[in-house]
Amino acid sequence: MEIQLSHGDGGKLTHELIKRVFHTAFQENILSEEGDAAALTLPSGNIMISTDSYVISPLDFPGGDIGKLAISGTVNDLAVSGAIPQYLTVGFILEEGLKIDILKRIVHSMAHTSLQAGVRLVAGDTKVVERGKGDGMYINTTGIGVNALPGRLGYGKIQPGDRILINGGIGEHAIAVLSARAGLEYSIPILSDCAPLNHMILSLLERFQTIRFMRDPTRGGLATTLQEIAWKASMDMEIREEHLPIPSQVRGAVEILGLDPLYLANEGKVVLFVGEEEADEVIGWMKETYHQPLAAEIGRVKEGDGKVWLKTPYGGTRRLEMLSGAPLPRIC
Repeated sequence: MEIQLSHGDGGKLTHELIKRVFHTAFQENILSEEGDAAALTLPSGNIMISTDSYVISPLDFPGGDIGKLAISGTVNDLAVSGAIPQYLTVGFILEEGLKIDILKRIVHSMAHTSLQAGVRLVAGDTKVVERGKGDGMYINTTGIGVNALPGRLGYGKIQPGDRILINGGIGEHAIAVLSARAGLEYSIPILSDCAPLNHMILSLLERFQTIRFMRDPTRGGLATTLQEIAWKASMDMEIREEHLPIPSQVRGAVEILGLDPLYLANEGKVVLFVGEEEADEVIGWMKETYHQPLAAEIGRVKEGDGKVWLKTPYGGTRRLEMLSGAPLPRIC
């Protein structure tokens, strides 16, 4: 079966689609009420909200799919902001002709990832567009969480001497998607790092008191993320090229494709700014407790006016700017 325009007209086929696909995957009492709004209960505290849209091509890629990506991406945006994710809403834009079996598989992937992250999907919507106008499927997710540590994280908390850490290898998501898009195969498959990180992040915040700021380096990659933070914090950052955790298979792929791994999207990584005295322990904790073998310190914060510098193993220095243009569009 395929998605038809009538699946989006609010009538019989719409209700059948909701019942057979969405209710089957998302077994949530609030959804079964089919109201125009969900009544939620949140612990007292500051509420945080984030929203994002996902337009990735192809819909399935090594290590994930658009559904897993949509849940992980919004959960991680909340988590790196210091929130405990609680609830999600989802909006689907479906293209006429999309196989319903594909939709079912992606919806079940979303349900599995939501369960893994410990969040509840409580509201949703579906629209259908004409054949050729939707690229299969677009997804929008909105996440709501509780800020368990208000005032703990912020650009203004970053200090000269702080260490810059990352929990694992860079460039995996972008290379996995590009490979699927181009039909490339490698002797060792390159899998997307797409995953929810909220449990690890909360554990780190509870255990280590000098974590001052976090960000997930998604679109634009690590270099763009660091430059954004440097501007906001009005600090310089010095990154050591030899300390960058680039998996060997990613390194080989980018050399062939002529891409810079510093500007490639990641979907399961977090950059942390940590006091010097706790940096080594944070790295060890991520490696041992959360199985992040490539977790590493990649640089440090210095006084300055918002520039990011890359130190090469040969003593040279080059400035890292924000990504200009989109060498790999439709990546998330």
